[in-house]
Amino acid sequence: MLVNTGLGVLFALGIAFTAYMLIESWGDAYWISTTAVAVVMCGLALLRGRRRAWPAAAGVAVTAGAVGVSLAADLPQEPSPTAALALAVLIGSSLRALPVPSAVAIAAGGVAVTALGWFAGPTGVTAMATMLVAGALVVGSLLRAFAPVRRSGAPAAEPLPPGRPRR
Repeated sequence: MLVNTGLGVLFALGIAFTAYMLIESWGDAYWISTTAVAVVMCGLALLRGRRRAWPAAAGVAVTAGAVGVSLAADLPQEPSPTAALALAVLIGSSLRALPVPSAVAIAAGGVAVTALGWFAGPTGVTAMATMLVAGALVVGSLLRAFAPVRRSGAPAAEPLPPGRPRR
């Protein structure tokens, strides 16, 4: 819960900062589409859970749609830094907790979406998204190997002191 609270604060600050920077640089209402995508992506990242593939699959789909629309409609480049962070959280948690076929499919979708973003040209936004997704691939794989999730999803039982029966 503490991790989700911290992520929520980080997401809110990132969304607000990105919206402010888009208002200052692009003007008009260009910030609305980027903010809407980031809000949806961050919400999906906060809804992730053990053994739940739908938030990650929806996140990859939303990001793919946003990248396609931003390329076609001359909108600010997607995924925005905050949306890319949310995508990285979804990919990393998928790699850690989902069954291998689902985790691989989500990771491949995230890589494909990030590669699609490069069609707009090399920018800082694209480089940041690439670094975040690459980091998610590494960290999610390492967590899967060294901090596996129990099949039941329940926390491990705490050891009892000697001579004390289980309840």
